[in-house]
Amino acid sequence: MKLLDWLGLSTPGKPLDVGDAAPVVASINEQGNPVQLAEFYGEGYTLVYFYPKADTPGCTMQACNLRDGFDELKARGVRIVGVSSDGPESQLKFKEKYRLPFTLLADQERAVAKAFGVPTILGMLHRQSFLIKGGKIVWRDLKASTRWQAQDVLKAVEQMERSS
Repeated sequence: MKLLDWLGLSTPGKPLDVGDAAPVVASINEQGNPVQLAEFYGEGYTLVYFYPKADTPGCTMQACNLRDGFDELKARGVRIVGVSSDGPESQLKFKEKYRLPFTLLADQERAVAKAFGVPTILGMLHRQSFLIKGGKIVWRDLKASTRWQAQDVLKAVEQMERSS
């Protein structure tokens, strides 16, 4: 057994980079229903953000920042999907408690995290964000902000739209 595995730490590999294909992977949502992540990759952008644990201070701040910026993000064509290794019950409570208007995935098997190359620490996912457009990663934030996540995504979208 590797020391990192024994300590509950793992590094699944290199995180996806800008230009890489967005993973086609399945999980379950906060309702316990199966979801194909690729179903979110339609028109516009899809933000897939990873967070360590539902209803903890930093994760709540990040989710509420995205909730508060949801209308502006949606107007810019951004769909949001939150991912943690919490079970569907915890994800549903988190979503309801903070009135989060976006899908939360219960990545208990860590299939989504592995597909994106997101490391885990003590069984919890590292905080990272990936913006997808046209089936490709177009922006990533490997140290995603808890306080300014929505604003960072909006800036990224604005920069991409200006340069195209």
